[in-house]
Formats: sequence, structure tokens, C-alpha cells
Amino acid sequence: MELEKAVRKARRGNDEAFLFIINTIKLDLYKTAYAYLHNQEDALEAVQEVTVRIYQEIKKLRKEAFFKTWAIKIMINYCNDVLRKRKHTVLNDELVHVSGKADSYTLLEIEDAMNQLDQRSREILTLKYFHDMKLKDIAITLECPEGTVKTWLHKALKSLRKLLDEKGGMSNV
Repeated sequence: MELEKAVRKARRGNDEAFLFIINTIKLDLYKTAYAYLHNQEDALEAVQEVTVRIYQEIKKLRKEAFFKTWAIKIMINYCNDVLRKRKHTVLNDELVHVSGKADSYTLLEIEDAMNQLDQRSREILTLKYFHDMKLKDIAITLECPEGTVKTWLHKALKSLRKLLDEKGGMSNV
């Protein structure tokens, strides 16, 4: 079943079509939640909560073609709400216990640097590099011009490079 066709059916109340579209995007929702919350249980809970919100709000979706970006935006907003409530970032326990490989150290450094960025920079980098979204789709998700997204992405990458250079130099970012 084609995603847009399934979204159309789900908007009309077809629960089977809704399950299809959620199964199609659940990995993207989980990746987004995990990138923000850094915890498997919290990410799974976020997917559940956002699935309910999508179910309740799907009739408000304007264009079926933008379902995935719309759903990811709901996830981003949910995760930002959770982080605002916490008012601190919890370090991912799995990364603390990783063996001393260079790749793991790099991952830890990148995660730490990402956590130091402002919310908008984290969003842009997450959408671009963790979800492989095109700038056009990011612009639609964030409801801003594509040129603005390019500027924000450039600034976010510049800030990330600066933070990583301060931590020991990672010029390949």
C-alpha cells in the first residue's frame, strides 16, 4: 500500500491503514526520539506517546505527502517538551560502558558536543545527518525558508566543529 494512499485512508478513520503508516515510519520516530533523549526506554515511550498524538491529530494534516515530516515534527516537539521538563541532559549509560575503541570515543565526543549546541542546531543536524532529510524537507518540517535552513545548518556545523576542536580536534566533521 502506498504511503500517501494509506494516509488518506487513515485520515478517514481506517485503523488498518493507520497501523500501516505507523509501521512505515516507526523507525524514523524512534531514531529521532533516541537522538534527543539518549535513552532507549524514553525513546520507546516517546514513540508510543507520539503515535497516540498522531492518531488524534491526523485529520488536521493538510497534505498526505508531508505525513512523515509532520510526524517527525510532532516527535521533535514532544522530545523538546520532555527535555524542558528535565532541565538537564542525562548521559547515555550505554556509551559510558563502551569499550575503549577509538570509534566509541568519537561517538561520545560527538554526542557531548551535540548536547552543548542550542536546540535549533541539534534539530537541524539530527534531521540532516541522522534522518538523511533533504534541506527542502527540513524547511517544510521547521516551517521556514530553505535558505534559512542552509544558514542554520552552516552555523550548526561551524559550532559543532568548534566544540569538537576544543575537545581534541576532529577536523573531519
